[in-house]
Amino acid sequence: MKTIAQQLNVTEFTFEIRDKNGNVIYRETLNGGWTKREYDESSNRIYFEDSNGYWSKSEYDKNNNLIYFEDSNGYWDKREFDESSNRIYFEDSDGEIVDHRPKSIQEYTMEELTNILGKPFKLIK
Repeated sequence: MKTIAQQLNVTEFTFEIRDKNGNVIYRETLNGGWTKREYDESSNRIYFEDSNGYWSKSEYDKNNNLIYFEDSNGYWDKREFDESSNRIYFEDSDGEIVDHRPKSIQEYTMEELTNILGKPFKLIK
């Protein structure tokens, strides 16, 4: 199967095709190696593929923070961010987990607290 450059009889390399935002969506080298890329509306790269069979996919949140990545090698990671774009959670396929998410405050009834403490108590301010 011919590459795009071969089909177009391109003789000058590196050959590139860009989208309307100037992002390279296809690149081919003299030796016939190629890469393909896709971008979202904010020009974040959401897909990559090359002539060696490698691929990767990415997802971004509304603030353009990378929230998910996976590739053809089986690696993946996911991230969460707060309103200020600070990373508060990270987890990957290697088992690494970093969790800085705010913890919710547990609510108890007086009876439940008495059972937990093992004796009656009185709340003071």
